[in-house]
Amino acid sequence: MDTTKYYKNQFDDYSTSVGHNIVRNDTNMIHDEFKSLLSSEINKLIEILMKNERKWINNDDYSVYTGQAGIAYTLFNYGKYYNDSVYINMATTILRKCTTEFKSKSKITFLTGAVGPLALTAVLLQSQQKKEEAEQFILKLKSLSAHVFDKSIPDELLYGRTGYLAALLYINANIVPAPIEADLIKKVVSHIINSGISYASSNNSESALMYSWHDKEYIGAAHGLAGILYLLLQARQYLTQIQIDNYIKPSLDYLKKLRYSSGNFLSSVESSSDRLVQWCHGAPGMSALFCLAYKVFEDSTYLEIAIQCGDIIWERGLLKKGYSICHGVAGNGYAFLHLFQQTKDIKYLYRACKFAEWCFNYGLRQNRSPDRPFSLFEGLAGVIYFMLDLQQPHLAKFPTYDILINV
Repeated sequence: MDTTKYYKNQFDDYSTSVGHNIVRNDTNMIHDEFKSLLSSEINKLIEILMKNERKWINNDDYSVYTGQAGIAYTLFNYGKYYNDSVYINMATTILRKCTTEFKSKSKITFLTGAVGPLALTAVLLQSQQKKEEAEQFILKLKSLSAHVFDKSIPDELLYGRTGYLAALLYINANIVPAPIEADLIKKVVSHIINSGISYASSNNSESALMYSWHDKEYIGAAHGLAGILYLLLQARQYLTQIQIDNYIKPSLDYLKKLRYSSGNFLSSVESSSDRLVQWCHGAPGMSALFCLAYKVFEDSTYLEIAIQCGDIIWERGLLKKGYSICHGVAGNGYAFLHLFQQTKDIKYLYRACKFAEWCFNYGLRQNRSPDRPFSLFEGLAGVIYFMLDLQQPHLAKFPTYDILINV
């Protein structure tokens, strides 16, 4: 176990006396005192984000992951939560720009491709009753589906087919009636599953499904099997029972064995170093998957694994790397929100609040500055997004990973 990656957690774990002014047992919600403090910190961080607007608005990254579209997504959610049309209108303007300036059609994923801005803009316009304009963005998004079946496209979430599936599910989850045809989603799902079957078979994998990215069999949420399975489970209404029983569940059962003695998950099948406890690699990205697996299959071992992940994150999740949702403290905080939503145990809401409290001193305890310091997945916008979500913990959703409410 690498102890150089994280700060020792000095917070007291939950008890009624310790958590009395942070969470409320009687309502299973955040205490008003902490919620007020949280709101104050959010406004401070938004002010920092806006003071540095020139630094992030003038770069040519239009992605959701590290670019302007992700920052716009945070501004939209801030405006929606506080009923402030200024931020909603700003988000709309930025997203329109992202859809026109994003030149590459080969990047077909929600997080890193043109598909992300198209999906977000469509949903935002639909919420403003601009239905005809929203439809044009949906048509553009669907027109990119031809690229999804190119053999050169990987299957993982960040750069691959699963990222396109996330965008399709996001559109249908947020627009009624659902505008993406079931046949298209089924085609994408089947392609992802068949690709995993083919790779597993040709490489003698123990798993029913397996995938490779950059010649490594990654396990985590961003590049690996866990992220693919999580999106497939969210798309389960488009799967056959054979696909679920013969490929999804056996792959989950294989995945749950890929842990170190600490309980943390490997970053790849070949990994031998217990170093990473962050959303993209390690236990934090697994908590959501195994909470959902428990809900779908009612197998208590899945929930036990998710709970073990939570304990690892509490011990090792205050990362020296920084505060981001991809590989930082805010992303680790989402693991506690998943556990809270599944178990209703107030302890996990308390833990999420303490990780948010760590983020109040944003920027002071990190060993390097991120390349995109104001972005959604690597920087400040993601921390703000997490804090906004924490104010409504029963509805919180890790951006672009949790597509459905109460999945």
